[in-house]
Amino acid sequence: MQTLLRIVEKAGGFRPSLYLSIENPPFLALVVEALGESGPLGLPAISAAHYGTQNGDPMRDPEMCFEIAKPLGGTLSLDPFYWRNDYVAVEQFSRSIVRGHYVALPDLHRQHQQFALQWDNNLRMQGFLEAFSDKSIRG
Repeated sequence: MQTLLRIVEKAGGFRPSLYLSIENPPFLALVVEALGESGPLGLPAISAAHYGTQNGDPMRDPEMCFEIAKPLGGTLSLDPFYWRNDYVAVEQFSRSIVRGHYVALPDLHRQHQQFALQWDNNLRMQGFLEAFSDKSIRG
């Protein structure tokens, strides 16, 4: 998710108040925001979503949540743990805390990682990094 990481970097980096909305017609707006709670491994987390509307209601198409990780000696990376698409009524957690225990679904996590790579490539090709401006920063 290098495109998404570069967008967050251009916005001044991760912070608890992070909220970005990038308009890039003809594509759906991209909203990136810090989550109010940590991800399943206790790391800072962000949500990224395209929002459309249906019958006046905001619809995520899709939304993914990621933990922000930086291994020792490594670089920042985003590790997905959640995927949602309101138009098809699907919500998936590939990693979470259930009754105080860490639960991971490795096959679903790999699917989320593959989807995230494809989505990131789409965001890059659609010009979302270039469409970002100071006006995109809302928080």
